[in-house]
Amino acid sequence: MAVDNDTVRRIAFLARLKVEQDKLEETKEEFNKILAWVEELGEVNTDNVEPLVSVNNETLTLRQDEVTSGHISEEILANAPAKEYGYFVVPKVVE
Repeated sequence: MAVDNDTVRRIAFLARLKVEQDKLEETKEEFNKILAWVEELGEVNTDNVEPLVSVNNETLTLRQDEVTSGHISEEILANAPAKEYGYFVVPKVVE
């Protein structure tokens, strides 16, 4: 797939980028290099490669769930600058 000047202009418009007329050809060539590289990646044989989730092979140790009372709303609201009926009161931000 090759990118032409109209496609470069369209991509620049969608990305809200300003591409000067004298840089259009250079930008087109850069896009074409990137697309060639992506096409090259598509040709790589990954049949026997496990999917990579993270570069670190670490696992998180999970703790056991413990049931607690959960009745700490007074403690949570104690430092609130404004509260009403057990809820935080915040300034209105949306009309």
